[in-house]
Amino acid sequence: IKEAIESHKKIVIYGDYDADGVISTYILFTALRKCGANVTYYIPDREWEGYGINIDRLKTLHSEGCQVLITCDNGIAAINEIKCARELGMSVVITDHHEVPFIEDEDGNRTIVLPEANAIIDPKQPDCHYPFKQLCGASVAYKVSEVLYEKMGIRREEANQFIEYAAIATICDVVDVLYENRIIAKIGLDMLNNTKNIGLKALIKTVGMEGKKIKSYHVGFIIGPCINATGRLEKADLSLKLLLCQDPAEADEIAMQLRELNEKRQSLTEKGFENVCRIINNYNYLQDKVLIVYEPSVHESVAGIIAGRVKEKYNRPTIILTDSKDELFAKGSGRSIEKYNMFEELSKLKYLMEKFGGHQMAAGLTIKKENINELRKKLNENSPLTESDLIPKLTIDSHVPISDVSIDLINDIEALEPFGKGNPSPIFGDKKINVDRFYIVGSNKNTLKLILNTENNHRIDAVGFNQVEKFINMLENKFGIEKAEEMIRNQKCDTRLDIAFVPALNTYNGITSVQLRLYDFRISNA
Repeated sequence: IKEAIESHKKIVIYGDYDADGVISTYILFTALRKCGANVTYYIPDREWEGYGINIDRLKTLHSEGCQVLITCDNGIAAINEIKCARELGMSVVITDHHEVPFIEDEDGNRTIVLPEANAIIDPKQPDCHYPFKQLCGASVAYKVSEVLYEKMGIRREEANQFIEYAAIATICDVVDVLYENRIIAKIGLDMLNNTKNIGLKALIKTVGMEGKKIKSYHVGFIIGPCINATGRLEKADLSLKLLLCQDPAEADEIAMQLRELNEKRQSLTEKGFENVCRIINNYNYLQDKVLIVYEPSVHESVAGIIAGRVKEKYNRPTIILTDSKDELFAKGSGRSIEKYNMFEELSKLKYLMEKFGGHQMAAGLTIKKENINELRKKLNENSPLTESDLIPKLTIDSHVPISDVSIDLINDIEALEPFGKGNPSPIFGDKKINVDRFYIVGSNKNTLKLILNTENNHRIDAVGFNQVEKFINMLENKFGIEKAEEMIRNQKCDTRLDIAFVPALNTYNGITSVQLRLYDFRISNA
């Protein structure tokens, strides 16, 4: 990269359309510009080009003068594409964090297959001595920037400005928030709360977080989805333009577009989720340990989100497929449970797919429609999952009466932040809670709000996202459909509940109060 900068070669950063890919692109583009590089970027169109490097796009970039290609958050599985780039005369540097592809023989022996790039930076390479292997793509880009600055005579510490961006990507890409990732997330969240980035400030204001303390939850469920939404429904470079924006008025306009796109994404997700669940029940797919659902009405951009929702509901590895631009093929995304390595299981059946990639907990793939049933059959025949693995399990850290939940307790818990995969929020439980009233709220009517009475007659709000269907089913099973419908009309629940919850703070009209986030609930035993 240093040689390319000094030789004024045209460099193209080839990113990805999710939050990690966009932020990786931002980091490398900003770092190379600071180093004086002749650099531009390209982020693929999810619908028309799909994940990773597209050969037709490579040829276009070459015709436009690209001499050096730097990938971020992709490239490690692009064997043919990197070969094409080299044949076109480009130098190629891969920066990635995904699993390295391999070939497995009949005896289970694996041979690593790497692209023929000029350089590869991926901590998951078998011969990589970097001690921490779970970095996201943006953190890899940050590390590259550190060393590049040093080689270009810039203080290495100046790359620390990228930590807040790497923190957003760490949380959004759902890598384990442990060890180095925890440090990146912790420092980055502190920086984000005082960000100088005009685009991020506009987005924080637009989603209603201005003046509030931003935690990992807000990044993962409020800010991050807006960054992701552009890659799902529009061109992902809209999010990149927001990060690069230097005009506050323009930033406000882009931030509003991101919020509106995320609201559209939420609606598409809800409709797709309902359709997929209907198919699962109608076709008796729950007899399978691995769920594979082809549903043409699903918007490709939300297949991964729907797979995650279905996985949570049924506690099974789930792959959601939908139509691609080529009518012979389907493409989609998978999400897994802890006991099932989705990447490894798909790797054993790579002959059935046109392409795939991912890691233990998630994958993306393109497959001929005629091969879908065979993939479903083989994944279930070969599944290592036991019946016990499919039983949903929720670990409650401690019994805490809701009357003991206070602002002071919540502030103490915050010392354990940042929370995320590998370091989840502590979950508490309490039994035989009186429910004063309940409400079904949210634009899609999928949020449950309970008004709970404590032992000393104080009221506490509890909110359960995507919990409405489960709550209604619970009432119908206990009281019958007619009585349950009456309860819903009257918003009264004549029963007591056992609940699992995470305590949180809610600020409304300047008043801060305790609010419980519901993880699970059931009707109490007499």
